[in-house]
Amino acid sequence: MEPVYVGWLSIIPPILAITLALITKEVIISLVLGILSGTLIYTAAMGGNLVMDTMQHAFTMMTNQVDIGLILVMGMLGAIVEVITLSGGQHAVADWAKKRFNSKTSSQLATVLVGSCLFLSDVFHNLSTGAIMKTINDSNRISRAKFSYILDATAAPICCLVPMGIWVAGICAVFPENSTFSSSMEIFFANMPYNVYCIISIIMVIYFCFPNRDFGPMRQAEQLAEQTGDLGSLDEEIKQSGKGTVADMAVPMAALVLGSMLFMLYTGGMWSGEGKSIVQAFSDCSTSVSLQCGCMVALAVAFVMYVPRKVVAFKDFMSGIYKGIQSMVSGMTIIILAWTIGGVCRKMLLTGDFVADMVSSSGMPVGILPAIIFIVAAALSFATGTSWGTFGILMPIVFNVCEIAAPALLLPAIASVLGGSVWGDHCSPISDTTVLASTCAGCDHIQHVVTQAPYCVLGGACAVAGYLAAGFTNGNLMATWGVSLATLVVVLFTLKHFYKNETTANNA
Repeated sequence: MEPVYVGWLSIIPPILAITLALITKEVIISLVLGILSGTLIYTAAMGGNLVMDTMQHAFTMMTNQVDIGLILVMGMLGAIVEVITLSGGQHAVADWAKKRFNSKTSSQLATVLVGSCLFLSDVFHNLSTGAIMKTINDSNRISRAKFSYILDATAAPICCLVPMGIWVAGICAVFPENSTFSSSMEIFFANMPYNVYCIISIIMVIYFCFPNRDFGPMRQAEQLAEQTGDLGSLDEEIKQSGKGTVADMAVPMAALVLGSMLFMLYTGGMWSGEGKSIVQAFSDCSTSVSLQCGCMVALAVAFVMYVPRKVVAFKDFMSGIYKGIQSMVSGMTIIILAWTIGGVCRKMLLTGDFVADMVSSSGMPVGILPAIIFIVAAALSFATGTSWGTFGILMPIVFNVCEIAAPALLLPAIASVLGGSVWGDHCSPISDTTVLASTCAGCDHIQHVVTQAPYCVLGGACAVAGYLAAGFTNGNLMATWGVSLATLVVVLFTLKHFYKNETTANNA
């Protein structure tokens, strides 16, 4: 299909998809209608049949855009998450940890550490970390509100940064073809240092693990837990299997990580005789093939460990694979539709070219682009409760705009889409990750949303400040982080000084 330049009509598909997503909170139907509006405009411009050709172009674009390899990866990762959960290994890890963490700070830091290691998916992260660390945090009088915040703040942010698991497959899937980078994995590695919000979120959660540093409603919840023992618990316990061991959780995950990394190096030409470095091999690797092979290794290891020992019955293991794949259908659907609307905008209607022309001729400082993109992505993700749908809608447009109007800002802009999307996923009351964090922590959902909101706002403000610095310094990484960290330090110092004075006044 030959592209056609239709001017302002080219922005109707993404605007329609975004508007409908905000109104209906249903990303899938919004994307479908956005796709059909685009193919209708294309058909009308080409003089085709408005009914038949509109439908035909939509499905042709969908067929052309789908990456079956990455769809397979998502399904296989879902299967791995399910079978590892069936083993009950997370409960054995919990028993091990109870004997070693006996203070508020150590148990909170341990929660961060455990959550950082469980990066296969945000769902797996919350379920497993919640099961492992709930009793330990309760025994050290950590409020359920604080526990759920730690779960939430180390879920999507970590999954978005680690080049392994379901998220990296989904993120790489929405990167469009471009002339700047040789592979989607190279884009992922290149934008990681600019993913300010995700990194700031992790820095903040570590900072707040130490005594007397909380503020706002979270401070009140922590004081109540410390002084009265009221943790704000809903007494919702995760089902225990009682069969798994620490190895049942650790070994399959290690097999997945090490196997995937080995295949990434292999497919990237590490041993091809070309003298490639490790970094270059990772950048040139075939992400989907490597993760597929790593997933097969992990599933095989899990099967050998679980079935002969009857930790998981053969029938349950196979059923777990099916259920795991089934759990990923919604995410797969969103990714496929995001690919399609991206193809419609990029390859049929030249939306990016039009937006780039508008930005270039408007006189608007291109330096504010990364900050604006972060805010738009954050607002859309917050309103819809999905980060995947958000970066699926915005990423193709951002690539085109930056490649034409601001090439130097491409990496900060990509990171701002991802970071803004994660911000909404982190704090939206209708996000599945937010709901799951409160559920797994046994915390009232509204209390979780209210107590972590000031922390999310602070992290988002630091990210916006950093992206403004990036925009006006042509993507200078030092300037980006200098401004972000300075903003964070000033606010945290001010808060600490305020509460110190408040405590002194109350004691007097």
